[in-house]
Amino acid sequence: MQIQMRKRAKELLEAGEVQQVLAWKAGDLPCYPEPAFFSNSETLENLVYDKFCTANLSRYFLDAKGVKTLAFMRPCDTYSFNQLLKENQVKREQAYVIGVGCEGCVTVEEGEEKGILEGCLNCTKTTHVVYDELIDSDNMPRTTTDKSARFKDVTRLEEIDSAERYAFWQAQLSKCMRCNACRNICPICNCKKCVFDNDKYDTHQKANVSQSEGQMFHVTRAFHVAGRCSDCGQCSRVCPQNIPLHLLNRKFIKDINTMYGEYQAGENIDNNSPLTHFDAASDPEPRSSSI
Repeated sequence: MQIQMRKRAKELLEAGEVQQVLAWKAGDLPCYPEPAFFSNSETLENLVYDKFCTANLSRYFLDAKGVKTLAFMRPCDTYSFNQLLKENQVKREQAYVIGVGCEGCVTVEEGEEKGILEGCLNCTKTTHVVYDELIDSDNMPRTTTDKSARFKDVTRLEEIDSAERYAFWQAQLSKCMRCNACRNICPICNCKKCVFDNDKYDTHQKANVSQSEGQMFHVTRAFHVAGRCSDCGQCSRVCPQNIPLHLLNRKFIKDINTMYGEYQAGENIDNNSPLTHFDAASDPEPRSSSI
């Protein structure tokens, strides 16, 4: 597939149909490829695609700067890209999306492969929801077709008492160094300036001095992406402290499914988002007739 991707990218670049290509390039080690823009066909020999290409490229399309860009995307990536289209963060006419098949990605620690990513184990996104052409269909052997399987750890946390659950999250979030890797990798966390970068407040670009600061940062971020997170799992993947941040996002997803009906962010660009559209007749939130 890598050969096909290079060939098609070269054709589109040389024909002038796109001005740049967004894909993965070889890193310092084979297990550490990096997202990259390719602006000429000569550099395409560095384009790679394998199980180590874990980055969600839809995040990097935000840096395309209005140039017609060819982007290679796996099925899961297209959900995030579709959500960006829905929120008018990118323009469809400036993208040429080629869907590529996926066999699952692996996690790497200190240069060694440690097994398939957690997000891939529970992934049920088997089709590309947006594309201009396909090089290959999805190839990943799915371990489950049950869309609720990803919520098993969320359910386990819900079933323990509140004190124990609080202790779990206090212990996890206290490890946060405020490196902002989770925020910076997230396709949906794309504010021009984050509230936590406001130099008028004590939260501006610094490590936590108390456990409450880490909790505030991550809970605020989880609320920010609620109803918009496609569950790509990039936040947990890049966390140097191995905080299971995806569980916060999945808790919101699970509650939205329960309260509003099953909803997958990025699946449909035209449907209403559950937390941004209000219907007085069907909204599940408690309300008083006296209001």
